[in-house]
Amino acid sequence: MKLSLGIKALLIVVCVLISLVVALVASWINHSSGASLRDTVAFGGGAFAGCMVLCLAALSTFSAL
Repeated sequence: MKLSLGIKALLIVVCVLISLVVALVASWINHSSGASLRDTVAFGGGAFAGCMVLCLAALSTFSAL
């Protein structure tokens, strides 16, 4: 499947936005359980990175990148 550069860029932006939402929800849940701000930010960053890796792996599996 041949996609143009613009479509590939939009797919990556969608992956970033999905990962950002996942990170915000994970941080909110972690902070509401009583974790410190430092732990909350680290947890959110880990959630963002993990979700981004999964999204990009899914895109490359379908040969979209």
